[in-house]
Amino acid sequence: MSTIREVAAHAGVSPATVSRVINHDTTYKMTEETKEKIWRAVAELNYKAPSASASKAKMAKRNLANGPAHRFGVVLNVQGGKYADPYYLTVLSGFEEKMLECGYDIAFVHTNEEFSNKMVMTSAFSEPLSGLIIMNTLSKDVFSYVEKMTPHIVGVDTLHSSIDNIAYDHYTCAFLAVEHLKNCGYKRIGFIGGCKDDIRSSRRFKGYFSALFQFGLEYNEDWVLPSNWSEEYCAEMVKEAYSKGHLPDAYFVASDLMAIAVLRALYDLGVSVPKDCGVIGLSNIEISRYSNPPLSTIAIPVKEMGRVAAQVLLDRLNGDTSPKKVITLGQEVLRRSST
Repeated sequence: MSTIREVAAHAGVSPATVSRVINHDTTYKMTEETKEKIWRAVAELNYKAPSASASKAKMAKRNLANGPAHRFGVVLNVQGGKYADPYYLTVLSGFEEKMLECGYDIAFVHTNEEFSNKMVMTSAFSEPLSGLIIMNTLSKDVFSYVEKMTPHIVGVDTLHSSIDNIAYDHYTCAFLAVEHLKNCGYKRIGFIGGCKDDIRSSRRFKGYFSALFQFGLEYNEDWVLPSNWSEEYCAEMVKEAYSKGHLPDAYFVASDLMAIAVLRALYDLGVSVPKDCGVIGLSNIEISRYSNPPLSTIAIPVKEMGRVAAQVLLDRLNGDTSPKKVITLGQEVLRRSST
């Protein structure tokens, strides 16, 4: 009899995605094409999902082998729709995949915005929690509460130094992006990312600025735009810069999602990419290869960040008492048609 892993491999998706489709989970967004591929794989491999009682028995057996039953939670860092940001969803997918492999399920997935509601937050901890993954730097009060209520917390790229963190090097990624644009022949290079009040204190901006200085490239305040991490706002900023004659030769955009919004804005303006303006993003989310044109990016192992976070959390649960650590994953430049 076929397994869910074989179905996932046949369809080219994760086992977690297959599970969501065959269990008719509508809380996660996915394309009809993906669903069709999964159901086709199910039919071709003659996969039969185990009964609910069998699944529970199997999970109970696996949890028993691993010790007492455990509850795990996740706090996403998103703005707008809960499941709208593919970057954080990919991290979540990696975390969930690793936990399922080890026989554990996730008790809740909340956002940083939802945790600002005390009723939501206290409800999440109404039963003992074994571990928590957080994907953003929480406010002092919220972090103090979850730290008190949770024996093990792992951050994904947070600034909390009292917990383990899985991260990537923002500074180096930005530096490499500018270097790539310079090597492509662009000389007037702009930066888009962050919010207006803190954009110049970000590590990505510092990497961008340092690269300009090292390569002897011009810096111009008019080429630095906030994105507010909103696709609509980001596109508006680009169009405003264009209307004022402040468009540089190329932009390094601090996330792929925002970079795709920049591509859309430039298309609306009739600006040819990469001829009149190059664009490079950061993260290598799946959709970046299908943008128009396909987006050059600094690729980081987003899904692996989730899997490593899960492993560190499980190691702590199994008795790892080593000092808190930051595990920094690598990056690479992916050149596509936008540069």
